[in-house]
Amino acid sequence: MSTRYYIVSLPVSESPGATWSVLQQSLSKSAFDTTAYRLHVPELRVGTLDSLLSLSDDLVKANSIVEGVTHKIRRQVEDLERLTGSEAGSLSVEGVPVDSYITRFSWDEAKYPLVNPLRETVDTILGNVTKLEDDLKVRVAEYNNVKGQLSAINRKQAGSLAVRDLSSLVKPEDIVISEHLTTLFVIVSKFSQKDWLSSYETLSTFVVPRSSQKLHEDNDYALFTVVLFKKVADTFRTAAREKGFQVREFEYDPEAQQKREEDIGRLTSEQESMRTSLQQWCYASYGEVFSAWIHLCAIRLFAESILRYGLPPCFMAAVLAPSIKSEKKVRTILDQLAVGKDSSFWKADDDAGMAGLAGGDAEVHPYVSLTVNLAG
Repeated sequence: MSTRYYIVSLPVSESPGATWSVLQQSLSKSAFDTTAYRLHVPELRVGTLDSLLSLSDDLVKANSIVEGVTHKIRRQVEDLERLTGSEAGSLSVEGVPVDSYITRFSWDEAKYPLVNPLRETVDTILGNVTKLEDDLKVRVAEYNNVKGQLSAINRKQAGSLAVRDLSSLVKPEDIVISEHLTTLFVIVSKFSQKDWLSSYETLSTFVVPRSSQKLHEDNDYALFTVVLFKKVADTFRTAAREKGFQVREFEYDPEAQQKREEDIGRLTSEQESMRTSLQQWCYASYGEVFSAWIHLCAIRLFAESILRYGLPPCFMAAVLAPSIKSEKKVRTILDQLAVGKDSSFWKADDDAGMAGLAGGDAEVHPYVSLTVNLAG
């Protein structure tokens, strides 16, 4: 599937069908790897040329907005699939693949009645797309909020022993608490364990001999307990810190641990549910926004063709899918079909006034040209 399409209109000298035939013949000779599709743009309600000229400027801005939302939804789908490691699904529009929709485009008169003024149709498209973008922001914010809460809990459960939550590592039987005794939890460098075991009993008075037990070890640290009298706890902490041992402040709370596990289960389930819902919404909304984008492109093509070629509307519209190596050849063919072999006037650097009639392309062409990049 191509990811880059040209939507173009060429002036007609004899008939649209004859221009289409010449285009096909030229492509088959010089750019045979470029597929071309006839684009049927209905005769839209023009209004005055002044209103059409005013609308032309707004169409470029509207296109930028709608195209941006299209790509935003597509990237959101890709992000969700990357998180789960699942294979990317096929984005579709009205039940057909994206490339089929753009190459077989048909105006949806039920959504956008042809009797409506172009300005009204453009406003309708922008209104619908803006609502979907707002909905996307809300859904993504809610999903990220739950994801952030879960990540915060998991971060406390991960990391080195110097920073991680100790709740899951400590059992009730590891703790000695009485009227006079307390249990401290000490983080010792992995390479200082022998030093700890040989010195902890001397860091303070009233340390229970042989009371230190190793509960856990990671790549950098080991977690030890030590039992001592409560009245010397502060003295022990200071002496331990001077020796490079870290006494962690920790109070075992079985209810807090149970609540944490319940929160993890609830948030994990909620995150998966919201991820699935967001992904389904993105698949459905992508088709709606992409359809709006191509309808907007059709309006732009029609409006710019009127401004370029005049009234009554007489042009041939097509969708081209050139390969990267054939793009220059395709442009040359279109130039020749539009004004003949000498089209240097249209490529003059100082012809800024014609830029607006080029469909937003940086390079000015003697025909109307829009670029649809599916992977923008």
